[in-house]
Amino acid sequence: MAFDSLSEKLQNVFKKLRSKGVLTENDVKEAMKEVKRALLEADVNFKVVKSFVKTVSERAVGEEVLKGLNPGHMVIKIVKEEMDALMGSEVTELKLKPSNEITVIMMCGLQGAGKTTTVAKLAGQYKNKGKKPLLVACDVYRPAAIKQLQVNGEKVGVPVFSMGDGNKPLDIAKAAIAHAAKNGNNLVFLDTAGRLHVDEDMMAELQGIKENIDITYTILTVDSMTGQDAVNVALSFNEKIGIDGVILTKLDGDTRGGAALSIKAVTGKPILYCGMGEKLTDLEPFYPDRMASRILGMGDVESLIGKLKEPIVGVKAGGREQKFRKATFDFNDFLDQMAQLENMGGIQDLLAMMPGMASQMKNVEIDENAAKMPKAIIQSMTPRERALQDPINPSRKKRIADGAGVAIADVNRFLKQFEQSKKMMKQMSGMMGGKKRGGFKLPFGLR
Repeated sequence: MAFDSLSEKLQNVFKKLRSKGVLTENDVKEAMKEVKRALLEADVNFKVVKSFVKTVSERAVGEEVLKGLNPGHMVIKIVKEEMDALMGSEVTELKLKPSNEITVIMMCGLQGAGKTTTVAKLAGQYKNKGKKPLLVACDVYRPAAIKQLQVNGEKVGVPVFSMGDGNKPLDIAKAAIAHAAKNGNNLVFLDTAGRLHVDEDMMAELQGIKENIDITYTILTVDSMTGQDAVNVALSFNEKIGIDGVILTKLDGDTRGGAALSIKAVTGKPILYCGMGEKLTDLEPFYPDRMASRILGMGDVESLIGKLKEPIVGVKAGGREQKFRKATFDFNDFLDQMAQLENMGGIQDLLAMMPGMASQMKNVEIDENAAKMPKAIIQSMTPRERALQDPINPSRKKRIADGAGVAIADVNRFLKQFEQSKKMMKQMSGMMGGKKRGGFKLPFGLR
């Protein structure tokens, strides 16, 4: 999971601080030395680390902190605030032109950073928000780049404009904007070519597009796992062509976090989104405060709630919340619940958003395939069995087991877990808090 290594080290520092009833200036200095070491090992830019530690230290050795009732917690609060500021304090949203005008976004980045996949993710999100995006294949150099964009565009339901690899990117971009104007597309994404390294030809090509086309935003995609290299790439692109923001890809695999903590401070440009998985839905707005909470082991409750609420909005959800509260759910509800979980990402990622859970889950292996057997069992049931209208007797169990390709013992175990879950759901119905109780629960039998 993201920031595992850094998070663990910082939590160890804070544990020592919290254990002290009284803090001295020397205690703070020693803690800041460990924080500095942890940040440098996380591949955070040296100048950024130096400035961050200096600011935190100056605030933390103040009389108000050291003589406070909970000085350890106050120091942690200061670290959290300064980390928020380091990454930009507030989420940055792109302000698109009115619907009757065309917003043009140029995507750029090095080859291998995940730019083509990311632009499709972004286009898909804006389509869901009511925009009419158009993806434009301007990468005429990389083999299969056009095909990749077309495949991803089809997956998210966004049209792709292509003129093959025999035309100049600038000419393709001009033709695409004319095409968008004729066909009512009000958001155009230019997927430009990546290179294995920053070179003059690449920059000249991007500069040429910006000089001849009214580009609304230039967005850079960088691989967060490259750490300081990602920061250097961002700096180069900003100096040569000017960028308006950054998208960090592969953040779910970045255990260090150096890029996320350095880019805004070094380039002055905000991180707009972060890629948290391979699925075309795994692109999240970058919330600096939430990210700081994750890094410091405080969880990310707001993002978790957002993930829990989103899939159950609308007609499909029906009265499922009431069913769970009253423990009247059936096997059809189970399948819906599993679909919800799959849309939100893995169980491991969801648990990591809960305060204090990231460190506890570090060495715990969760079988993400655990749901396959229950799904197969349910799918082997008749509609009446799924709705709990027919009792599942021994002969029915044998038929279900044969259909699912499992043992009868597996069917018995799942049915027992199902009944246990109904009891648990009723007891835990108020777990999510608020007046409207019920909400999301982990699927039956999954632990």
